[in-house]
Amino acid sequence: MIKLPIRQLVERIMRGGDIDGRYVSKDRMLEGAIAHRILQKRNRKLYEDYQSEVVLSEGYHYEGLDYTLEGRADGIFSIDGRYTIDEIKTTLLPMGYIHEAFSQTHWAQAKCYAYIFAVQNNLNEVSVQLTYFNIETNESKPFNTIFETGELKEFIEEIIEKYSVWANFSVEWEKTRDQSIRTLEFPFPAYRKGQRALAVSAYRTIQNGGKLFAQAPTGTGKTISVLFPAIKAIGEGKTSKIFYLTAKTITRQVAEEAIEKMRLKGLRMKTLTLTAKEKICFCEKTNCHPEYCEYAKGHYDRVNSAILDVIEGCDDLSRPVIEKYARKHKVCPFEFSLDLSLMADVITCDYNYVFDPRAYLRRFFSGNSNDYVFLIDEAHNLVDRSREMFSAQLTKTDFYKIKKEVKGKNKALDKILNKINKVMVELRKESSGGYLITAEKPEDFLKLMVKYLEVCELILKEDKDLREDSNFLQLYFEALGFMAIADFYDEKYVTFVDSKPDEVTLKLFCLDPSFLLSEVLKRGSSAILFSATLSPLTYFRDILGGGEEDKLLSLDSPFEHQSLCVMTADKVSTKYNDREESREKIARLIGSLVSRKTGNYIVYFPSYKYMRDVFQEFISLYPQIDAVEQEAYMSEEDRESFLKDFTENPEKTYVAFCVLGGIFSEGIDLKGSRLIGAAIVSVGLPQLNIQQNIIRDYFNQKNGMGYEYAYMYPGMNKVLQAAGRVIRCESDTGVVLLIDERYGHRNYLRLFPNHWKTYRRVTDPEDLEGTLDLFWSANKNQSE
Repeated sequence: MIKLPIRQLVERIMRGGDIDGRYVSKDRMLEGAIAHRILQKRNRKLYEDYQSEVVLSEGYHYEGLDYTLEGRADGIFSIDGRYTIDEIKTTLLPMGYIHEAFSQTHWAQAKCYAYIFAVQNNLNEVSVQLTYFNIETNESKPFNTIFETGELKEFIEEIIEKYSVWANFSVEWEKTRDQSIRTLEFPFPAYRKGQRALAVSAYRTIQNGGKLFAQAPTGTGKTISVLFPAIKAIGEGKTSKIFYLTAKTITRQVAEEAIEKMRLKGLRMKTLTLTAKEKICFCEKTNCHPEYCEYAKGHYDRVNSAILDVIEGCDDLSRPVIEKYARKHKVCPFEFSLDLSLMADVITCDYNYVFDPRAYLRRFFSGNSNDYVFLIDEAHNLVDRSREMFSAQLTKTDFYKIKKEVKGKNKALDKILNKINKVMVELRKESSGGYLITAEKPEDFLKLMVKYLEVCELILKEDKDLREDSNFLQLYFEALGFMAIADFYDEKYVTFVDSKPDEVTLKLFCLDPSFLLSEVLKRGSSAILFSATLSPLTYFRDILGGGEEDKLLSLDSPFEHQSLCVMTADKVSTKYNDREESREKIARLIGSLVSRKTGNYIVYFPSYKYMRDVFQEFISLYPQIDAVEQEAYMSEEDRESFLKDFTENPEKTYVAFCVLGGIFSEGIDLKGSRLIGAAIVSVGLPQLNIQQNIIRDYFNQKNGMGYEYAYMYPGMNKVLQAAGRVIRCESDTGVVLLIDERYGHRNYLRLFPNHWKTYRRVTDPEDLEGTLDLFWSANKNQSE
């Protein structure tokens, strides 16, 4: 049985022509949800039997294949005994632009719904009403056509016939894929410590539905431990698609490597890695319109042939493969990759393709819950990322630049920009001490945004110069995103105004993303959220949308505990007011740490200034030791060069001073003798600022744990991530020194992972040197 969403069917078969990104309707960004509710409420008053959001599903047999056509009709009602299927499409265009043949795809979607309803109710004919609704003026324009059921059946048969080439391929492919999965064995000779427990827990979660929050330390083999059972579940029909979600490119590569290992064991799977449009675009600028981009012109006329070509010849739909076939067929590589995602069994992509309300893959998630599995890697990153994705901001400067640039070109635009500028000036006056914080939704400003977008929509249709202006388009999209976030505004949000002499920023600030994340996760049937540093698990379950019913799993390190020496130096205060006094103490502790064994070390600091101050002190005390400091702005080449200096078996000690929470404290993999030690200065607290304090106050009111949620737990997570750079494989040996008086406090010690429980407390440089001598002596054979 092939499940076939009607929207997917008609868009695949009916589309054609160019990509034109200059005009994006608000309907596409906001999905027209509010407008649908307005019109449906109006229709319920007009038609006594009006039903809204009617789920429709019907089987259809064609040339040996069984299909299930499924979708959701916006409305169904009857007049004088004749039933009407109401399909609602929202727009910001004036109704004069809309005509009956405006979109054949819209008619096709409505006719499919009409066919299902007519067959299921034994009707000889049914009326289709295609209603266009202007979201700003509340005007509607309906078009009605009566279709005989036989006529609708012919239409369905025609589009199913065209679709059958895709269906036949999918059926044969699933047989090949599932057979390979049934015979697939775990791609390593044996499970590591904790690996089987994670794999079994992941499988049971997928089998039973729900969420699993798993902390699995470095070396567990997290990626293969969640991918292998998820792939097995596909072969058993327990799920249809895997989304492997990451925050960084490096973790995407790890997922790709894990799948490749299984391919070497005989696995056949279509796997796709989605790359951001800006990175994969062939043009100098990402201007998606046919006059500028040869790949956008006629894209939809050629893309189906491109899809068939690549899926018949390739299983690994990686970026190089996508680029190769996109050039061959002259199609947009980004849109091509999105279409290929429908054919893929595993999609590896950034968080935003599932979670971001402005960017998520509507082709998968616009309907009800689906039998998808979400594998969410490095899930500790999702806390801050989700706050960003569910927040939005606009600045006075952005509007003022456009106001100056377009002055005199469009009267309506001039007028609304003047009003927006005036409101921004008023907000600056209302801000006390540079800030304004309120739980109230900024309704007056949102009304201005509605008017602004209405004017922009008309300009994008009529004014060639402005619709090709990159600054104008950028602000237009940002305003669309702002309005999308405004729809979510509730008690978990505040309106935050940051006022400076030369700028005013208005932000819809999401303090608690838990509810929105829980709603997003309902788009799949199960989710595995995993990381080496998901501690405390109850905090991450709460903030990441879990509930008491969701499982927690905490694994011990797979490595021998004696291979890592964790030490605390809790006689030194690194609090802001004590930093001047602490510089020499910290420099001498670092000197002792790196002097007992030749090797490479990293020292992490909570800020660039503190790092630079201690660095100067260190090189003054220890000029004979090679030391470098991280620069504030480093290109990709600079980063690679920085890491290359961590050589195997160095003849001299090398010490890098870095920023905690920065690019070198997470996601780098310096195995063996490339890194044998790290010092972490401070407990990693986020910088004290007004936004963190707002989060603190919110959670104090919610659960009495404001400081923990806003400062302690996020800070300790950075510490755990940085410390995790030291031991990367079974043969590694290394040391970690934690410098801060708070490491002597019980509330921090309880956050230590199990393999840190044997930590050693050192009181001064001499004590530290003695502890290190004992450790390195005990591990002499392993470390050499």
